[in-house]
Amino acid sequence: MKALILAAGVGSRLRPLTDETPKALIPVAGVPMLERTLVRLKAAGVSDFVVNAHHHARKVADFCADLSRRHAVAVAVSREDGFALDTGGALKKAAPLLRGPLPFFVHNADVLTDLDLKALYSAHAASGALATLSVRERESGRAYLFDANDRLVGHEDRKSGRTTWSRDPAPGARRLPFDGIHVISPDALDRIVEEGVFSITKTYLRLAAEGADIRAFRADRWAWHDVGTREKLAAAQAWAAARIH
Repeated sequence: MKALILAAGVGSRLRPLTDETPKALIPVAGVPMLERTLVRLKAAGVSDFVVNAHHHARKVADFCADLSRRHAVAVAVSREDGFALDTGGALKKAAPLLRGPLPFFVHNADVLTDLDLKALYSAHAASGALATLSVRERESGRAYLFDANDRLVGHEDRKSGRTTWSRDPAPGARRLPFDGIHVISPDALDRIVEEGVFSITKTYLRLAAEGADIRAFRADRWAWHDVGTREKLAAAQAWAAARIH
């Protein structure tokens, strides 16, 4: 099984911590976030990893070589030199390294959670969906919209005041922010036609409009932390430290 860990972020809201350290390598309770993510994915059955890198890419690449040695897994680096490609562009660039017969994980490196990754993967396999997104009810300026059958029908961005529907507007659609963790079927790789820098949201909405089955996986009962600011980092530190003790 394979996984793409998204680790190219600059982490501007975490400065000065990220001036010299890649965001993904900031430690939480003594363990860099990238390593935490890899260890959890390995426990879920992943043996081949791809890590995208942009900010301090050499440091990320060197750390990945060390991870491969210490955890006895394959870790390839998809470098995004020049500029970061966003989530969709990163997936498209890494596609040659992710191809294979099995669905694969995509996991943000700056997300800490105790989500049951095996349950997410099993739900994806059972549904036959093209992609399955871990989502939950929480406060967020952006969220996916799902119908009563947990299929993606749109996206809402409250910051811009824009709602994009992949089909006709669906009254009663559930607004569920994304966790930054998904399982994707390999067939999806050949259906990414967007170019350059783009969000995977753009691809998902287009695919859903074309009839693809993009599913929600409700993760409300598991803890989740997005380490995007100093305050959120402190909360994640406290959560992770409590789990150690």
